[in-house]
Amino acid sequence: MKENKYDDDTFFNKYRQMFRSQKGLDGAGEWYELKKILPDFKEKHVLDLGCGYGWHCKYAAEHKAKSVVGVDISEKMLKVAQEKNQDDKITYIHSAIEDFDTDPESYDAIISSLAFHYIKDYDRLINNIYKWLKPNGEFVFSVEHPIFTSYGNQDWYYDKKGEILHFPVDNYYYEGQRQAIFLGEEVIKYHRTLTTYLNTLLEKGFELQHVIEPKPPKDMMDLPGMKDEMRRPMMLLISARKR
Repeated sequence: MKENKYDDDTFFNKYRQMFRSQKGLDGAGEWYELKKILPDFKEKHVLDLGCGYGWHCKYAAEHKAKSVVGVDISEKMLKVAQEKNQDDKITYIHSAIEDFDTDPESYDAIISSLAFHYIKDYDRLINNIYKWLKPNGEFVFSVEHPIFTSYGNQDWYYDKKGEILHFPVDNYYYEGQRQAIFLGEEVIKYHRTLTTYLNTLLEKGFELQHVIEPKPPKDMMDLPGMKDEMRRPMMLLISARKR
């Protein structure tokens, strides 16, 4: 199922108020770690799957990428990308990730930020990415951590006073669809284990380079709720190279 929640007016208006939506890459808690594992974009052909506002596309273009293609299912997101992060080197394409296709060995680097937990068929996706990358091409992506996606609703357990008790982890090995609550709205996401995320890459012919569970940066610790993010991992960052 290809859900396009970001073109829903209510959801999109809530999303655009998020700190990361307002501040760009510097407003994303995982950015401090993610930028360390991004490839050298100089003279590279780059693909961004689920590009959203286009922050990573613009970053690649500013770091001398030869060309950048950003793909996203949401027309609203791409409209913002065109307004905030346009560049002569960037081409934005309106398409679901599952429907996008291109010639084999078209890209030197493929990146994706917090999009793959919306994709049902991870195995097929990794097959395509391997096919689209040139030999020794680099692949870097972030997803919601399997501990965060396992239970479904992605919220804490609270006591009678509304204080946080703990974060639920349940049905971890039962992969598949989850009905999550994000920004107060129901959103369909897909849970898979850490084993699936990593072993699928190895089985398809990738060589793992980095596996990171990013902590919130110190300069964001004063933001509401950020200290509680130290109590469980929310995101997973992975980089790999096509053998």
